[in-house]
Amino acid sequence: MDNMDLTCGHFVNPFTDIGFKIIFGQPASKELLITLLNELLAGEHRIENLIFLDKENHSDSMADAGIIYDLYCLTDTGEYIIVEMQNRFHSSFLDRTLFYMCRAIGRQVENLREKRRKERELQTGKLETEEDFLLSEPMQENYGSRYKLSTVYGIFLMNFREPGLEEKFRTDTVIADRESGKVVNPHFRQIFLQFPYFTKELKDCETLYDKLIYTLKNMQHWNRMPDALKEQVFSRLEELAAVANLSLEDRIAYDKALDRYRVSRIVEEDAREAGWKKGLAEGRAEGLAEGQAKEKVAIARNLKSLGLSTAQIAQATGLTEEEVESTVNN
Repeated sequence: MDNMDLTCGHFVNPFTDIGFKIIFGQPASKELLITLLNELLAGEHRIENLIFLDKENHSDSMADAGIIYDLYCLTDTGEYIIVEMQNRFHSSFLDRTLFYMCRAIGRQVENLREKRRKERELQTGKLETEEDFLLSEPMQENYGSRYKLSTVYGIFLMNFREPGLEEKFRTDTVIADRESGKVVNPHFRQIFLQFPYFTKELKDCETLYDKLIYTLKNMQHWNRMPDALKEQVFSRLEELAAVANLSLEDRIAYDKALDRYRVSRIVEEDAREAGWKKGLAEGRAEGLAEGQAKEKVAIARNLKSLGLSTAQIAQATGLTEEEVESTVNN
């Protein structure tokens, strides 16, 4: 294991729950989140403003699976964005992300009035009472209009390799025609970021997007921001993510989260090393057996050339008579 994985640098580790919240999930860090999202969606969509929504999506019954998103946001143009940080692999992770997306889409129809009220608050910057909103709310023209959906983006930051995805850093998914690839419905969008596959060095990071990803992957090891990161966003990140700047409450929570992170990494590394040692031992045993078998074949052929019978060769080498016949005749 890289010793850097267990050190505590000047900055919080974004792959801990509290570290992720400090960097992206508080009002003071909203601009950082907007910058990251705009870099991820460059050329597709630009966000000017957003608000944080209630992260807890309650289940309909005790038997249903409830949801607590890491971040759940609504943009000024009506898009919903789910941002999830997952530090460790677990089974059915891709199914969980699909469930999160479907729940967010379904709730749009169920909570249509609340959705429109929040969208208008974002656009006007004014809070409205329920009564004021109802008085100004236009009547819906037809039945189908209640099913008009806003786009839901799912952004999944993964500190592990997911077997169900291709072996690359970024995977983008949409609902598309299987044959032509044409997008059928633009309102469902998932972006998976597998950080172990991001291998660029800072000198190779030419775009702000690459620099942000590089920083998120490595910042927990740094004592200061590298000189090459000159953009304003990194100055803000340096201020927010400094461990020394945490409140007492956040520092206590962060220390606990960091301990859990370290333990999980140690457990994973121990399991990986145990698997490697087992594979090495099995490989050695297999190689030894193969070498012994080849040696027996060579001896059998030599004995055959000296005129010994099949039965004599079998007795001398430990091979069966059938194996001797097959060996010396090939």
